[in-house]
Amino acid sequence: MDGRKIVLKIEDLVTFYGNRQILKSVNLEVAEGEIMVIMGGSGSGKSTLLRYLLGLEIPDSGHIRILGNDISTMSSMDMYELRKEMGVSFQGGALFGSMTVGENVRLPLMEHASLDEKTMQIISRMKLEVVSLAGFEDMMPSELSGGMVKRAALARAIVMDPKLLFFDEPSAGLDPVTSAELDELILKLRDAMKMTMVVVTHELDSAFKIADRITVLDHGEVLICGTVDEVKSCKTERVQDILHRRIRDETIDADAYLHRLTL
Repeated sequence: MDGRKIVLKIEDLVTFYGNRQILKSVNLEVAEGEIMVIMGGSGSGKSTLLRYLLGLEIPDSGHIRILGNDISTMSSMDMYELRKEMGVSFQGGALFGSMTVGENVRLPLMEHASLDEKTMQIISRMKLEVVSLAGFEDMMPSELSGGMVKRAALARAIVMDPKLLFFDEPSAGLDPVTSAELDELILKLRDAMKMTMVVVTHELDSAFKIADRITVLDHGEVLICGTVDEVKSCKTERVQDILHRRIRDETIDADAYLHRLTL
């Protein structure tokens, strides 16, 4: 990690939904100022992992340490305070349709900061300028394009200058040009604001462009965690299947298949 401070550390994380194991002894470290991309196919466990990193679920075993805090053992109040140091940009933007863009961006300040209205307006406009949406604060989310919604959501996520920023599928549903613009914006934020970022995505081009390191998940297990070049050159067959979008040819056990159907 080149001596950089560890902002996020996952140790032997195991999770279940009912009797089904989802995450299987996941270990991961993210350094200060790093962009960590988490990728994998559908059902790999990447979205589940994000829920646990946000403290929305309690692990069955293992530890998640964020900014030095073990969130597995924190009280609800302490977790509430810690979330003020974290920003989240949701997959669909999750803007409130009844609020203007500016009101959406100001919302975290209204909820968590003791600032006057004028100061909050100035801060929100500054963040909208960062994401190239200056002058759009009075528009409604329904008046924005998909890419603009993503950028407005990003402005809201960074309005309190979080130390750790989470992205859930930032490029999902965007055309290639808009997706590339958003990638550039993510890199600009990392360089200008020294933010640590965890990005969950299945978009290979985006992952290769923005990542300092990539973690590849498959069926709840970490197949590899390394630089873009290390992931690309990985000899593990399943990693190459994911990178080249190859369908895995699984042999079906007829007896096991019938047993599942008749349970």
